[in-house]
Amino acid sequence: MPTPRKTYSVAESGAFVEVMELEPYASGPLDGLRFAVKDLFDLGGYKTGCGNPDWARTHPVAATNAVCVDQLLLAGARCVGKTVCDELAFSLDGENVFYGTPLNRRAPERVPGGSSSGSAAAVACGLADFALGTDTGGSVRVPASNCGLFGLRPSHGLISVAGVNPFAPSFDTVGLLAASADILALAAAVLLSCQVPDGVEPAAVHLIKEAWEIADPEVREALAPALARLRRLWGARVRETSMRLIDREAPESGLKTWYQNYCTIQWSEIWSSLGSWIEAVNPEFAPRTRVNFELTRTLDRRQIGSAIQRREEYCRALQEFLGPGVLLCLPTTPALAPLKLTLGLDRTSTSQAGYYPRTLALTAIAGLGRLPQVTLPLAEAGGVPLGLSLLAAHGNDAFLLSAARLLAEGF
Repeated sequence: MPTPRKTYSVAESGAFVEVMELEPYASGPLDGLRFAVKDLFDLGGYKTGCGNPDWARTHPVAATNAVCVDQLLLAGARCVGKTVCDELAFSLDGENVFYGTPLNRRAPERVPGGSSSGSAAAVACGLADFALGTDTGGSVRVPASNCGLFGLRPSHGLISVAGVNPFAPSFDTVGLLAASADILALAAAVLLSCQVPDGVEPAAVHLIKEAWEIADPEVREALAPALARLRRLWGARVRETSMRLIDREAPESGLKTWYQNYCTIQWSEIWSSLGSWIEAVNPEFAPRTRVNFELTRTLDRRQIGSAIQRREEYCRALQEFLGPGVLLCLPTTPALAPLKLTLGLDRTSTSQAGYYPRTLALTAIAGLGRLPQVTLPLAEAGGVPLGLSLLAAHGNDAFLLSAARLLAEGF
């Protein structure tokens, strides 16, 4: 007889900054499902705190809900609260000095991942069936992988970000975390206004060589059974592929230039979006957050033009490579979720052990290409969850969700 799954209280989860009940507007495909909302999303009549007390102090209550929240309420789902996030969404770890570190239920000694940390914890602890997060550089994908959840970063621009605090707008997306592939597909279908078909199989699945090479050996070993299932399902359609087919510099630099290009554009947009408020208010930040914003403030903005040009080259090359029915496959993260309080202030170290550069090198592929990405909780190493990711061409979100659901069946 299976062991009953432990249930967690709101306090034990550390997931919420505010608990409330927003009843659905109507009946629909999400009837009976509960969702939580990252504290970057407006809920009418409530403060959007963005993970920082000074932001909450200097901003009014929201006039109305974010558009995507209304979509979910109209489809029958019930909102149960606002969740903790990293300060102004600028982190991948999930440690917030003001509101605490939400619980990583599967690996309590490790970080949940950020910046949608509370959304991940709410779902993992059984307090919501799915949750809204934002994903700019991995802020849904990383916590989903760390906490053993399904996560979606959609194609850029397909889900409304109206009522969601901007961070780096040309990368910002509204993402989803869910306890199952079916719930992920249901909620995504509402937000994307699409139908997710059953049993759609890919024409080709490319295991990106450079992405697997920067992953730790224990990550590659843990994900080996998932790759074996890929090959059982789709046979010779699964093949190893080098990024040199997409990026001519990949043989020399691996994914390093993808990381650097992503950071240049992201940092420039972050300071354009938030710099005036930071200069005017001089908010209290945690040390790591302050270092992060200093990087954006001191960026040499003369690099922006060439970085955007390179991004568009990557985007066109990916879209051409990813024809109908074609997927990319890579580890969601290159390493296990870090132990709490072990991440230092230097997020720019490019050594092989550098957690941020390696993680962002993987997440930057979807970001620079505006691609949809699904992470599936198909592995663990020493009890710590790990995700496997599939990516598709921009706009092929329904196909991607169908393929992911097929891969997840029975695993």
